[in-house]
Amino acid sequence: MAIPYLWVDSDEKLREVCEAARQKKAVALDTEFIRIRTFYPQLGLIQLFDGQTVSLIDPQKIQDFSAFCHLLADEQVTKVLHACSEDLEVFQHRFQQLPTPMIDTQIMAGFLGLGASIGFAKLVAHYLEIELDKGASRTDWLARPLSEVQLDYAAADVWYLLPIYQKMQEAMQENRWMPAVREECEQLLQKRQKTVNPNKAYLDISQAWQLMPQQLAVLQVLAKWRLEEAQKRDLALNFVVKEQSLFEIAKTQPKHTSELLNFMHPNEVRIHGKKLLWLVEQGQAVPQENYPEKINRLFDEVGYKQALKAMQQKLAEIRPLDLPAELLASKRQLNQLFKWHRQGRPQTNLPELMQGWRANFGQLIAEVLA
Repeated sequence: MAIPYLWVDSDEKLREVCEAARQKKAVALDTEFIRIRTFYPQLGLIQLFDGQTVSLIDPQKIQDFSAFCHLLADEQVTKVLHACSEDLEVFQHRFQQLPTPMIDTQIMAGFLGLGASIGFAKLVAHYLEIELDKGASRTDWLARPLSEVQLDYAAADVWYLLPIYQKMQEAMQENRWMPAVREECEQLLQKRQKTVNPNKAYLDISQAWQLMPQQLAVLQVLAKWRLEEAQKRDLALNFVVKEQSLFEIAKTQPKHTSELLNFMHPNEVRIHGKKLLWLVEQGQAVPQENYPEKINRLFDEVGYKQALKAMQQKLAEIRPLDLPAELLASKRQLNQLFKWHRQGRPQTNLPELMQGWRANFGQLIAEVLA
């Protein structure tokens, strides 16, 4: 079925559709973007459905997005998205405005027992008994013109999302977890507003745990530079310098560019070689008292496997029957709780299991660690 839509490619049209959308209680939102070589997502299309009109908004033509930002910020209009973490990144980067209030139907689906990470196509099939054609999912959304097949694919993402949300809302009326759904969605917004600390970028290097504190001091300098370079040039991290190369540099701490050629592409060495050697020197100059601590992997810690098993057993005992265990406490969250316990249970930076709707369950799980 061809979905009727309005192509929005002028400031005036955008203002009209956003003003109409602000008269509604809820609107469906989605974005299409490209992110291959860039650090930030490159916005290609915005989809908006207010229950009457599907608007496909062309960000390449529009100059003034203030009307759209006002819609995103309008507290009287619920913005409905699905699996929205990347969409939130798009809104935050492009408009410095997140959609508030926001409901993510993937989160709702988890609390309705449909699966913790259900895809949109499966949700459409479940509620509307319609099989979506995902053939256009690999579209270059920055290209113009977009074909009718591509535009229909984009329109479907919001055309079906709003009625599904309405059905889910009805189901949630008989479900006690709606406050938890709202809390989870609010946490997504809060996480998106947190800025990355460049000094901690070294912790994202997968093999960093193998290095000693002095080597980590060098890696910290290298990873900070790479992140800032990626942000400045809008270039994906591994297109600045590959992660493996940073690890090898921190491990071996070469003094000459010829040594870099043992594990780096000649082009990388030509562009960044001297800079990387200078950064090694900066890392080597860090005083010993300022070295980062050695990274200890959780599963290498004494008692971790037994503690994890005990926490999982406790989780199985206390889990409400109408809530999947992985939604109440994922392995990542159990690990977070274990780490917090080993650190002496500080009252700052509480683990997720000791906050909000999970706190009562988290306290019971934490008892097995004591």
